[in-house]
Amino acid sequence: MRVAIHGLSLKAEFLPILWRLFEKLQSLGVDICLTPILDQQLRQLSPSSPAYQILHRPEDFDGLDFLLSIGGDGTLLDSVCVVGKKEIPILGLNTGRLGFLANVATDKIGEAIEELAKGNYQIESRVLLSLSSSKKLFHGVNFALNEFTIHKKDTSSMITVHTFIDGKYLNSYWADGLIVATPTGSTGYSLSCGGPLITPGAKNFVITPVSPHNLNVRPIIVSDEAEISFEIEGRTDKFMISLDSRSTSIASEVKLSVKKEAFSAKLVKLPSYHFFDTLRQKLNWGLDLRN
Repeated sequence: MRVAIHGLSLKAEFLPILWRLFEKLQSLGVDICLTPILDQQLRQLSPSSPAYQILHRPEDFDGLDFLLSIGGDGTLLDSVCVVGKKEIPILGLNTGRLGFLANVATDKIGEAIEELAKGNYQIESRVLLSLSSSKKLFHGVNFALNEFTIHKKDTSSMITVHTFIDGKYLNSYWADGLIVATPTGSTGYSLSCGGPLITPGAKNFVITPVSPHNLNVRPIIVSDEAEISFEIEGRTDKFMISLDSRSTSIASEVKLSVKKEAFSAKLVKLPSYHFFDTLRQKLNWGLDLRN
């Protein structure tokens, strides 16, 4: 078995966790690889470390069985970008806070690796959003696992987002912004703006306005086979758009549309995991919080 490890922000207090992970992988005869950013951080924190390979080139990813994302949900979102079209299965090891996606706790890492070695897991395909634009954006990494967002920039004034579904006019949103979220992203920014929760296997997107001017404007669920396009107006000519945690500024004349990506993110699902359990644990569902 050949496994890669990816991390964005390795802190000194997490080194013992990483050493235990290395030890477990080595005891199972696993070939260990690190992404360059994690290798660089590890070299800065530790003068010596176990042997591993570095994934310098795209072809170095060939033959990988899994990618272990060590961090929080933000690291797992970045791992999806690292893997891209190769669709290498990703397992999230949570050293962050909430952990909707990176859901393996640090004290369960050893057990999780044993389950991988035994083949005791399932692979969930999570739909990705693909952004098309009249100008090249995000260095060509134009997909997202959670959401695509349009947002106002450098002004207190609202923007107007004219929105179309498969070329048919839907609505003009007067708001601070607009979110198009996948089922995976429905537990993120969209949820905080009043959007519904969508189970991972649902074949839908949700369009959620951010602080809309008209209170009768509500989120709407559409098929993930639809193409959603936008025209943006505002008092300024610059707006912010984002794919997950990556953002950039654009001018209003840039044409934008999103649809389902041709490839998907493959997330490792261990026997102990269920989406409903995660909802109850992370959102405190079913708890009587009254004093």
